[in-house]
Amino acid sequence: MTVYEYPFNERIRTLLRLEDLYEKFLFFIRQDHPLQHHVALTTIYEMLEVAGRADLKSDLLQELERQKQTLLGFKSNPNVEASRLDAILSEIEQTSAGLIGMQGKTGQHIRDNEWLMSIRGRTIIPGGACEFDLPSYHAWQSLPAEQRRTDILGWFAPLEPLFRAISIVLRLLRESGRASHIVAVAGSYQQMLQGRTYQMLRVHIDEKLGAIPEISANKYVLWIRFTSQGGDNKPGAFEGDVPFELTLCNF
Repeated sequence: MTVYEYPFNERIRTLLRLEDLYEKFLFFIRQDHPLQHHVALTTIYEMLEVAGRADLKSDLLQELERQKQTLLGFKSNPNVEASRLDAILSEIEQTSAGLIGMQGKTGQHIRDNEWLMSIRGRTIIPGGACEFDLPSYHAWQSLPAEQRRTDILGWFAPLEPLFRAISIVLRLLRESGRASHIVAVAGSYQQMLQGRTYQMLRVHIDEKLGAIPEISANKYVLWIRFTSQGGDNKPGAFEGDVPFELTLCNF
């Protein structure tokens, strides 16, 4: 099954983008080649661009506190597994403490590092990080893989609490929904939402169908139009019915 997610607001859109960058960072930092570590480093720069909103940290803290209070309400419910609930609450408390401990503006330690900022300035230019442009960076790339990895993880470390918080918030959001089995007749599906507020929707579809959902939604109506790719990969209308799973998520 292939999963497609659609955010209903800018806040969730930002969290999903940061999650995507984090997954990309984790993949490339585990590799050993200098070019792969170059991508890991430039991904940190992209994170800073997306996470530059001054209220992101406070938004995450407020959301974690709200989730904590909601979960505490289940303490007396006999149908809730106490050990699992305690584990989630402990994770939220530790993550909140890490966020509170973040000093200054997100990524300020990167901005204060002249060498890292010089690399960032050159990577904005196509092909701008060649060895004749940045000889010191070329020398660093020639270091053993483990040393490069240690350096990059050190530069990323102050951002780690932010991404732990994003992971928890998105995980709880995804778990809040219940999947419905639906068939899009002739490749199109529409549902009235009647003003109900949702944060995100998820579409699970069998990848063998070759159907790609194009989604538009607001608090009143949800519309999904399925397309398929032809020989030139240009999407065209999907011909036929499309069975899929739809999950509407809201805290």
